Amino acid sequence: MTLKKREFLGLTAGLATALATGTLQAQPAKPVKLGYAPWTDAEFITKLAARLIQDRLKTKVVLVQTDVAPLYQGIMRGDLDAVLMCWLPKTHRDYWARAEGKVERLGKLYTGKMGLAVPSYVPEEEVASIADLAKAEVRGKMGGRIQTIEPGAGMTRLVHETVKAYGLDYSVQESGEAGMLTMLQRSIRAKDWIVFSAWNPHWMFNKFDIRYLDDPKLGMGEEEDIVAAGRLGLGKDRPQVAAFLSRMNMPLDELQKAMLAAQEKDIDAVVDWYVSEHAARVDGWFTAA
Repeated sequence: MTLKKREFLGLTAGLATALATGTLQAQPAKPVKLGYAPWTDAEFITKLAARLIQDRLKTKVVLVQTDVAPLYQGIMRGDLDAVLMCWLPKTHRDYWARAEGKVERLGKLYTGKMGLAVPSYVPEEEVASIADLAKAEVRGKMGGRIQTIEPGAGMTRLVHETVKAYGLDYSVQESGEAGMLTMLQRSIRAKDWIVFSAWNPHWMFNKFDIRYLDDPKLGMGEEEDIVAAGRLGLGKDRPQVAAFLSRMNMPLDELQKAMLAAQEKDIDAVVDWYVSEHAARVDGWFTAA
């Protein structure tokens, strides 16, 4: 269907008048969508980024919490703009193998480590390494179980691989982070032996007296980079957001202190405290290289 000449001229005149008077308003930009899994480090770094994008870049942010697999699917499909919790090169290697070339790798946010850990009251002369878990008396005191987080998580996969690598006759008890930490706290109160999956950064190392077990076979990997990843085109469509996420980087001790504080206070209040306490660092994230 075509417009009649008079209708067309009327529309053209109206558009010209709107441009001349400034009454034609640009459509507001879509909000930036940030995804994160229900892990304490991911939650804090993502909510900190969201606050700064809204305050410094005047851009609305929508937060989406879900599991790791849907997060990678989301940035690959473009349903999410960015995810700030990609553990590389080992923990998320399977997810990254599918995502590489379909997402934009942004900056390194912080460093991390994963491993199997025990409370420090477990005698080190009896249990110093993962290999020591194979001892019959140690297995008995541990209940033949390793506590870990949710099924499908990269760390849970590494725990299963580590059990095989060391030939351990242990079952792997899978639950969410909260469930695993509940079991840890119960065991510590009773002084029971427990072996569980742990990682830095995490407030558990600030709150509990725990230690990693030596891992000579590197079943749980070595120190890793936690990086931000964005959907393809983020750097072109949202250059300021992409530049900020490429420069955002936190020392591990600062992040763990903030995470512990967030367990005891409202997380938004801790975000405010961090921005105020580390103003120079935050300003640097918005300074052009």
